[in-house]
Amino acid sequence: MNHNPSSHIWNRLLQAVLTNLLGNIPTNAIGGKLRNLLYRPIFAHMGHSVDIQPGVTFVNTAAIELGSKALILQGVRINASGHPNNKFILKDRASLENGVDVRAMNDTSIYIDEGTFIGPYVCLAGPGNIKIGKNCLIAAHTGIFANNHIFNDPTQNIAEQGVTRRGIVIGDNCWLGHAVTVLDGVTIGEGSVIGAGAVVSKDIPPYSVAVGVPARVVKSRKEEQLMIKYSF
Repeated sequence: MNHNPSSHIWNRLLQAVLTNLLGNIPTNAIGGKLRNLLYRPIFAHMGHSVDIQPGVTFVNTAAIELGSKALILQGVRINASGHPNNKFILKDRASLENGVDVRAMNDTSIYIDEGTFIGPYVCLAGPGNIKIGKNCLIAAHTGIFANNHIFNDPTQNIAEQGVTRRGIVIGDNCWLGHAVTVLDGVTIGEGSVIGAGAVVSKDIPPYSVAVGVPARVVKSRKEEQLMIKYSF
């Protein structure tokens, strides 16, 4: 690791110049190729055929990894600033739709696995770690917040009592409907479906359908499949 302060300042300056200049180039064959070519040296990793549209904001590209054929649409903001261990990883064929807000700050790792779709204006925020599995569908305006304010002491300002950072895990092939909220410490099992507007404050078993505030499991997708299988 290079601890030379002048080198660090130069890298940050290069990141700022490139992301500002390239971020405004129109989406076309030339613009896409320029972004792929000139962005590559400033990211921790960048696969082939990455599609970064104009108007995307990156902060601390040295902590950001982009897989092959990843798609990042206009208005996305990825902030990985403030700590040397911050990390944001977007794997192959995963996509971030317009206006997605990612905050991988304060010693945070946010990982989005292959083929997962993150809908418009979704917010992903640490400081707890977030891991989203393969081929998930996360609908618009969902909030995934791996932190929760501590408020036990009524004599002290809430903002001064710190936050939890237990982290969030969402298994493969999950579908979260519009405006779902996932709170710190939650694991959503593989193959689960969370209904629109639900607030997930406790773990959801694999292949569950959960709805409501707070979210509660209303049926199992596996049991439903068994009923279909043996009803003939």
